[in-house]
Amino acid sequence: MSQAPGGLRSAAKRKNTADKKASASQPLSTRSAGAGGSSATMMKLFTDEAQGLRIDPLIVLFLAVGFIFSVIVLHVFAKLTGRFSS
Repeated sequence: MSQAPGGLRSAAKRKNTADKKASASQPLSTRSAGAGGSSATMMKLFTDEAQGLRIDPLIVLFLAVGFIFSVIVLHVFAKLTGRFSS
């Protein structure tokens, strides 16, 4: 039968060392893993401390829908004027 090089004790030592390296290389928390970011910065976006223009989300929604509607109206207008001009 084939045995591990160095005998069974060496194989056990290698396994223990590999287990320790694998656990040491893994981060202990999600923040140290890079998934978190700075919570102070993230919370500042959603509080009154944030700098810049403060607009209600409903107003942003109406402005976006109004812009989309105006583009559609302009396309229809261009089709109609192009059809009547030629």
